[in-house]
Amino acid sequence: MSELGRNLRAARESAEVSLAALARRTHFSKALLGHLETGARDVRPEHVMAYARALGVAVESLYGPPSDPLRVAHEWLVSESPTALHRAAGRRVGASLADVLEQRVIELRHLDDLVSGADLLPVGSRELAGAERVVRQSGYTDEVGRRLLSVVGELAQLVGWVASDAGRLAEAQRVYLSGVSAAREAGDDVLAGQLLSSLSYQMANVGDPADAALLARSAVKGAGRATPVVRALLLERLAWAGARSRDREAARRALDAVDDAYESRSPGIAEPEWVYWLDRREIDVMAGRCLIELDDPVAAEPLLAGAITAYTPEHAREVALYRTWLAESYARAGVLDAARSVLAKAETAASKLASARLDRRVQDVARMLPAVTGSPSTSPPP
Repeated sequence: MSELGRNLRAARESAEVSLAALARRTHFSKALLGHLETGARDVRPEHVMAYARALGVAVESLYGPPSDPLRVAHEWLVSESPTALHRAAGRRVGASLADVLEQRVIELRHLDDLVSGADLLPVGSRELAGAERVVRQSGYTDEVGRRLLSVVGELAQLVGWVASDAGRLAEAQRVYLSGVSAAREAGDDVLAGQLLSSLSYQMANVGDPADAALLARSAVKGAGRATPVVRALLLERLAWAGARSRDREAARRALDAVDDAYESRSPGIAEPEWVYWLDRREIDVMAGRCLIELDDPVAAEPLLAGAITAYTPEHAREVALYRTWLAESYARAGVLDAARSVLAKAETAASKLASARLDRRVQDVARMLPAVTGSPSTSPPP
């Protein structure tokens, strides 16, 4: 019996649902379900999703602990996608396909927390290409079409992000802009703003920060109906572009606006799922990064150190990235022993992760260390 098959069987038995009852709740036969649970047949993502819906449990719980998220990504890559299955059944598609694709976007987005860009990019690119084919080649109602276009926009944001993480910057820009077109066609100006804001973040990192600031301002203005947390995210990108442009006043003004927007959030205001990851520690990290760019590393250190300690081990890439900023804050403050110690931890993580963005940050901070003067400290870093 495979591990995944055991998980499916355990979830079904925990819900006190028989194989026959589960077969009635899904479009799979009792015999097939039995084969899946015993390992006689390979479990595909559509099987897991069917179990999750029929039993009312999270997809992630059926896969088990995220000890091997690459396996999950691989299963997505080798299995037949829902878009291919629906195309084979005919040109007309309905709300059920939109349901499936919206759920898959969420699952892929959460995989990005655990899998590096180079590993996730092939999976995301295939999902995006399949969704784009459905939009171009299928028939559907206006409402289903709007949902499908939003899926394309959300997938474009994710694929652009992981392409950027993998160092494929031109591809990321192309995908972001194609997503903007889809989001606007869907009438989703907030999603379009998020895509433009994501592109501005890439430009601020590796392009012209002044152009990035202009694009970030356009994203904030264009997404006028943004909910509080989304607005906080868009303003974060504006603050970062301002800091990278060395526009101290604009960066600090934007950071204050981030805090105001985030504090105005409310349980009664529904936020889009794609902003699930933005919380107080992420805001502190961005504030710390901006303070470093604005030559205030001492103020940045407690923000970065406090946020890093709050992350769980599976967020290895983010923790390593944020450690490079913490190392830079120590380096700029002249606390060189602490800088080298923290950077060594980031280097160790980078050697195990396929992230061009992380590699570039480690190299940038490593080059900085010999050039920084000051009295080194032996105080242990967090």
